[in-house]
Amino acid sequence: MSDASTTFDVPFALGMMALHESPALHAPEVLADWIEARLDQGLCWFDHADIYGDRAGEQLFGQALRARPGLARRVRVVSKATIVVPARDASPFAVKHYDSSPAYVTRAIDDALARLGVERLDHFLLHRPDPLMDAEATGRALDEAIAAGKLGAAGVSNFLPEAWRRLQAAMSHRLVAHQLQLSLDHAAPLFDGRYDALIGDGQAPMAWSPLGGGRVLTGPARSLLLSQAEAFGVSPAGLALAWVRALPGRPLPVIGSLKPERIATLCRDADLALDRPSWFALLESARGHEVA
Repeated sequence: MSDASTTFDVPFALGMMALHESPALHAPEVLADWIEARLDQGLCWFDHADIYGDRAGEQLFGQALRARPGLARRVRVVSKATIVVPARDASPFAVKHYDSSPAYVTRAIDDALARLGVERLDHFLLHRPDPLMDAEATGRALDEAIAAGKLGAAGVSNFLPEAWRRLQAAMSHRLVAHQLQLSLDHAAPLFDGRYDALIGDGQAPMAWSPLGGGRVLTGPARSLLLSQAEAFGVSPAGLALAWVRALPGRPLPVIGSLKPERIATLCRDADLALDRPSWFALLESARGHEVA
C-alpha cells in the first residue's frame, strides 16, 4: 500500500456549492479574478461536487480557469461523486440513489476533469457510502485512476469506519482524506468514535458545514461566541472555525461563503489557537451540558 498522505497547510477550503447561485461571479474573467485573489491570500483548496448546481459549479470554475492560463497549475481541487439525484436517474423510478460502481466512478472522474479543465483532481472523494458498493471493484477503479494520473489521491465523505475500511482493504493506495459534517452544532463524531477512527487510520479530516449552516452563530452557544470573540479580537465565525481546527489532525473547514470581505475576515482570524477551557466552554454551551 502506498504511503500517500495529505497535509492541509491553509486555514480553510473554499466550498463551491453556492457558485451556481452567484451570478455576479459567472463571467469567466470575473470568476478568474476572484480565484486569483483567493490564491494571492494563500487559499488554494477549492471543494467541488458533481451535484453542486447539477454540474454547473464545476463548469463555471473550469471556464474561469480556461480564461486565465496559469491558474489551473495553482489551484488544488477536490471533487466528489456517487450521489445520483432524481433528475439524473434514467430508470422509471426517478429515485435519488448512490452509485459507486466502477463505470460510474470512472465516468464521474473523467467528466469532472473535462468540466474543470485540469489535468488531475488533487482529491476525489466518494460523496456518500453506497450500501451496494462492491469494494473490490470500486477500489480497483480508484487505484487505476490514481495510477493513470487522473487523481492525486482518493478519499471518502460521510463514511462509517466499517465502510471505509472495507474499501481500503481492497486498495493499494491509501484513502487519504475524509470529509465529514463537524461543527459546534454537530459534534457527535467526536463522541461516537468516528473522528478517532479516521484519525487513527491516517485520513486527513475536512469539516463540511463547519458553521452548521449558520446555526452555530445563532444557536445555544451564540452568547458565549460573541463574548469570547470580542475577548480574543476575532469574529464569531472565526472563533467557531478555530474550535474545529483545535482538534487533533487539524481539520480543514470547508466554508461556503464566496464574499471577499467575509473570506478576508476569516483569514485574519486564522491564527487564533484556543486553550482547553475555552474550547470546552464552547462545547458545553453548544450542547447544553458539561462533559461527563
